[in-house]
Amino acid sequence: MGSTSTISLYSHPKLSHRAQPVLSRSFCQARDAPLSFALPFSGTRRCFRLKRLVVKAAARPEGGRRQRRVYRQSQSDNALTTAPVKQIASFVVPAGVFVSATFVLWKLVEKLLMPKPSRPSKPTAEGMNWSVGAGTNLLSGFTGKLFRESKQTLNEFAKELRAFSSVDMSGRNFGDEGLFFLAESLGYNQTAEEVSFAANGITAAGIKAFDGVLQSNIALKTLNLSGNPIGDEGVKCLCDILVDNAGVERLQLSSVDLRDEGAKAIAELLKNNSILRVLELNNNMIDYSGFTSLAEALLENSTIRSLHLNGNYGGALGANALAKGLEGNKSLRELHLHGNSIGDEGIRALMSGLSSRKGKLAVLDIGNNSISAKGAFHVAEYIKNCKSLLWINLYMNDIGDEGAEKIADALKQNRTITTIDLGGNNIHSKGASAIARVLKDNSVITSLDLAYNPIGADGAKALSEVLKFHGNINTLKLGWCQIGAIGAEFVADMLRYNNTISILDLRANGLRDEGAKCLAQSFKVVNEALTSIDLAFNEIRDDGAFAIAQALKANEDVAVTSLNLANNFLTKFGQSALTDAKDLVYEMNEKEVNIFF
Repeated sequence: MGSTSTISLYSHPKLSHRAQPVLSRSFCQARDAPLSFALPFSGTRRCFRLKRLVVKAAARPEGGRRQRRVYRQSQSDNALTTAPVKQIASFVVPAGVFVSATFVLWKLVEKLLMPKPSRPSKPTAEGMNWSVGAGTNLLSGFTGKLFRESKQTLNEFAKELRAFSSVDMSGRNFGDEGLFFLAESLGYNQTAEEVSFAANGITAAGIKAFDGVLQSNIALKTLNLSGNPIGDEGVKCLCDILVDNAGVERLQLSSVDLRDEGAKAIAELLKNNSILRVLELNNNMIDYSGFTSLAEALLENSTIRSLHLNGNYGGALGANALAKGLEGNKSLRELHLHGNSIGDEGIRALMSGLSSRKGKLAVLDIGNNSISAKGAFHVAEYIKNCKSLLWINLYMNDIGDEGAEKIADALKQNRTITTIDLGGNNIHSKGASAIARVLKDNSVITSLDLAYNPIGADGAKALSEVLKFHGNINTLKLGWCQIGAIGAEFVADMLRYNNTISILDLRANGLRDEGAKCLAQSFKVVNEALTSIDLAFNEIRDDGAFAIAQALKANEDVAVTSLNLANNFLTKFGQSALTDAKDLVYEMNEKEVNIFF
């Protein structure tokens, strides 16, 4: 086969666009090479595009023959070159048609099935449609609204301070900023005498709001800041302010994270302030060092009347230090040391200090201090010699029967104590019997609490036999004493004759229906004294409730105004019977009986 000349695009003098003539196949691949479509499609497209170029003939005579030869050859090659194109088109065209048809159908289905977007509605009086773009900052708007609402609320609080003599703002959570706003209302206020800012999130920084305010206010008598985490720093700031105050007589600082440093600041206040009468420092973290500081202040202070140190960490050493301060103090009338882990040794020192002082103590709270029968001996010795004590609390110690007998012997010689709390002291029937014998000849004691002691039915019997005709007990608390239905019989028999007991607490004694029926029989008897009876947690069912209801209906002159049957096993039938009895009592004598289920 003879060689054929090819035309190079770079050597040909002129090129122009015409309709169909195509360049030789040799421009895209060698003449003798087999046909192959391994080249990228973009390269093939470039080859096809060049085939549309038309070559103009040169002016020489032989150019025409050469051009015709090239043209014929290109036409013969065109058939071979277009074959792959037709094969590709046979696949591409149907696929494109399929994709286009699918897209059109999908759009049609989407238009039919998807709901049309509704037009944005106009704001109405009932609500507002909000549309907030991404990244929009709404904080400033809402902050302004909250600020306006808070200011309005604080203005209302300020009006209360100016209008009422006693204002309770506890638990309002207005914080330091709110206190700064409200403190201004106390500056020259002559109306508010008692104000409680308890549990409002006030810190040491907020206490500064009183600076310049409490110095000028002489009307405020009670200031309660309990439950605010002001700490030692806040207490120090407050004490500096109150040194020059001539009005506040009662300062309540319970649960304020007060420690020894704060107690020292209060001690300095007591040395210089002659106005303060009542100081409450309950449930703080005052240790031995703080107790020592307060004891030293008591030696110099002659105006304090009531000191509350419940729930701190004084211990035996703190009680010993306090006792020394009490020896030289004549003004204190109430001492509250509940829950300080004083122990027997601490009680010995404390009772010794109280016995040596010339002042007259009326109230003594030494409950929950790990006092045993040994410590009860020292308490009993103090009771024998004290001629001023009216109220004593030994609740939740462990004096047992031995300690109860010692206290009973002391009460035989004491004729001033009216209220005694011996609850939760592991006293059994023996100790209860000793207490009962005292009540036979003692008409001064009006309130006796023996709750949480396992005195049993025998203990209930001993007390009931005495109180049937003797004593002057107005309030008797025997809850959680394990007296059972048998003990309830003794109590019920006592109620038929007793004319002094007004409040009776028999909670959680396992009375059941039998005990409830015994007590119901006593309700039928005219008893003008008994007004409140508590029978909660006694496993009483509907039968017991029916018996009580019938007793209330039968006694037109019933004096009971409060009956607690909560946490028993009453159904709607028992409750309905009691409700009917309540309504009938009201119809008969227009007296309301509050029955709690």
